[in-house]
Amino acid sequence: MPDKFETLLREAAKRPEVIGMGGGLPSPRQFPRRALVQALAEAVFQSSPAALQYAWPEGADDLRARIAEHMASRGAAVDPGRILVTSGAQQALMVAAQLLCPRGSRMLTDPETYPGALELFRARGIDLIPFPEGDFAAADACAAYVMPAVGNPRGVAMGGEARRRLLASGVAILEDDAYGDLRFDGPGPRPLCAEAPDRVFFIGTFSKTLAPGLRVGWLVPPERFQEEATRAKRDADLQANGLGQAIVERYLRAEGFPHRLERLRVFYRRRAKHLASAIRRELPGWRFELPEGGFALWLEPDAPDCRGGELGLLEAAIDEGVSFDPGSSFRPDRSPHPLALRLCYSALDPKDLAEGARRLARAWRRVEHR
Repeated sequence: MPDKFETLLREAAKRPEVIGMGGGLPSPRQFPRRALVQALAEAVFQSSPAALQYAWPEGADDLRARIAEHMASRGAAVDPGRILVTSGAQQALMVAAQLLCPRGSRMLTDPETYPGALELFRARGIDLIPFPEGDFAAADACAAYVMPAVGNPRGVAMGGEARRRLLASGVAILEDDAYGDLRFDGPGPRPLCAEAPDRVFFIGTFSKTLAPGLRVGWLVPPERFQEEATRAKRDADLQANGLGQAIVERYLRAEGFPHRLERLRVFYRRRAKHLASAIRRELPGWRFELPEGGFALWLEPDAPDCRGGELGLLEAAIDEGVSFDPGSSFRPDRSPHPLALRLCYSALDPKDLAEGARRLARAWRRVEHR
């Protein structure tokens, strides 16, 4: 994201009167605080508090076993020894990109996708190119970055034909499953790593389903990359947060995680419907597709541009008391055209979603071309 946008959004986040509809934050109302405190107490006050000590770079064995059980429930049988516990999904992405893509190589991506991944790839000197219509081999790419279960920012799954083409292409795949457990109609589809384990790097996280402050994610590399991935992980940080790992493992051991996911799906589906209704009411000409999961709507205004472009719209919106994520930050080429934005429903109450839509409509009337 350009510095000017980040500066605006950071300043807006400091103002309590601004309704923040960007950022992709999980709802703080859904953090399992009591259970996490209990898990923390157990981890710290056990007779030999391993969670407070140094540990191995691949992560705690008990947690890796819990993660393997969870992946098996999604149709991906993975040996716990193949799992590397990472500092969130971002570190897993970094390790996979480091192993697959040297500086100057090319990465295939969707037309819009997770900005944190795009920024990471750019920082590593990787060229970002869209998926080709024809032969994947002609793209000469080091890998493809995808979110097949629930995409970000659109909140929809990869189509069946696109999935078949990707699996048949032979290209290495970075499979980001950040929202895979938050499909509104139930667990996400079978991960790609179950169908092509020799070339899929699976990336998971508990940031969306438990709490991002725990910083616990994981990477399942293809077996031939296992040792190299472990070394890269070790060189980066020695180990992921041991206390966070212990909290997550004890939570998964004591709580009904599948039931928690069912509650989260219902909660976020209701929030999505609230925001969709507010947008239809306040900005009836704007286009969007109802998400299948995740935290946000991807919106395209009823005009391809406005006075001042997306920066002008963001400035007007913040002046009216609402913020959003600009569409250019989700595009590999950073293009602001056509005008688009992401609005997150995940962390806000229905009344704030309705008021945020009203404020955004006022901002749009200030900048739209007439």
